[in-house]
Amino acid sequence: MIALSLAEIAEVVGGQTHDIPDPSVQVTGEVVRDSREAGPGSLFAAFAGERVDGHDFARQVVAAGAVAVLASRPVGVPAIVVDDVQTALGALARHVVRRLGATLVALTGSAGKTSTKDLIAQVLRTKAPTVFTPGSLNNEIGLPLTALSATEETKFLVLEMGARGIGHIRYLTDLTPPKVGLVLNVGTAHIGEFGGREQIAQAKGELVEALPAAEDGGVAVLNADDPLVRAMASRTKAKVVLFGESAEADVRAENVRLTDTGQPAFSLHTPSGASDVTMRLYGEHHVSNALAAAAVAHELGMSAEEIALALSEAGSLSRWRMEVTERPDGVTIVNDAYNANPESMRAALRALAAMGQGRRTWAVLGKMAELGDEALAEHDAVGRLAVRLNVGKLVAVGGVEASWLQLGAYNEGSWGEESVHVSDAQAAVDLLRSELRPGDVVLVKASRSVGLESVAQALLESGAEGVDAR
Repeated sequence: MIALSLAEIAEVVGGQTHDIPDPSVQVTGEVVRDSREAGPGSLFAAFAGERVDGHDFARQVVAAGAVAVLASRPVGVPAIVVDDVQTALGALARHVVRRLGATLVALTGSAGKTSTKDLIAQVLRTKAPTVFTPGSLNNEIGLPLTALSATEETKFLVLEMGARGIGHIRYLTDLTPPKVGLVLNVGTAHIGEFGGREQIAQAKGELVEALPAAEDGGVAVLNADDPLVRAMASRTKAKVVLFGESAEADVRAENVRLTDTGQPAFSLHTPSGASDVTMRLYGEHHVSNALAAAAVAHELGMSAEEIALALSEAGSLSRWRMEVTERPDGVTIVNDAYNANPESMRAALRALAAMGQGRRTWAVLGKMAELGDEALAEHDAVGRLAVRLNVGKLVAVGGVEASWLQLGAYNEGSWGEESVHVSDAQAAVDLLRSELRPGDVVLVKASRSVGLESVAQALLESGAEGVDAR
């Protein structure tokens, strides 16, 4: 974080200093919420959770070098006491962002946010120092913590914004007002919480509503291939830039194809030129993500050649998202188990089909959460798609949703041993260990709550026997 005195922080967050002998002492390190990350010069934000209360670690973090604790009560060590730690953290982030000279880029969407954010960051940091959201810490706590990690040298601040209801993104943009806003898509992720795609579009569009006007440098980057996103152009005064495969897109892809290993290649076209891209990532769905990143980078002054080179060199920065690992015996494990929704499930299955040409393929799939009344139809559709893509074997893991996956495959024409329903992750591991052979490709994917990453991890433990994947 940029250096601030404890007195200034207290004033910004409306707090009272307690047990601070010298309020002019500065916070020169990171602002952290995990006591294990506290170090010299840091500020520790103490949150009281259901199982752990950060206030209980106050003495420990100060002993580790933290300058003070941001707390909701006195803790017996230097502290700034506030009514609500989350609100105070947001106020501090807002203050720091206003002092920074960085260009703030915010993005949202139903699917692909984290992968696209990672691509944007990797492209922009070839031009200038860039700070970006780690993993998918995109909520009212993770976002300000990311903003507070920026320094005076930071030129680009890339923030992923998530939402579980109307008003969430509006709140986040108030904390960290963006200059460039990107909306990827409006899908069915969290549709059970929102109530419909129109409500999801209403929530995601709050990002473009928060942008400055075009004459003040505001830029809204919108997906030309998604009608609900494209319609958001009417909700902003910012300059509108379209990306996609549509001929009307300002930044578009032509001659899209997949390599023999399932990696996308295409010709990138921008208003200032064109250049070829061959990505290191897997799956055709990354083309749209790459175009979104390219549109942002082009608006921030990068050439088509610079963008294409950076995209071709970019890798996966966040774990369990299409992580491809080949075992010594030639079995390839595709760990995409961080999360799942209908859009990302379809994309992952298509990537598996492309990677598995001439090889036997396995789709180890579990529940997609938060789909509400659409759950049965969406799981059934994914099971059917696995059959249409000629996936060698579907292993549906878990309870009733897994049974719907298998039923969809069966109704589409699967028979015998082409699809199987197993009760849990350990059963899936046991089945795969007994039946995998060299050259097979295994995709593992489900919503985060299912924990199927344990299947991928167990399979990657070369030669291990009896590993408990539960």
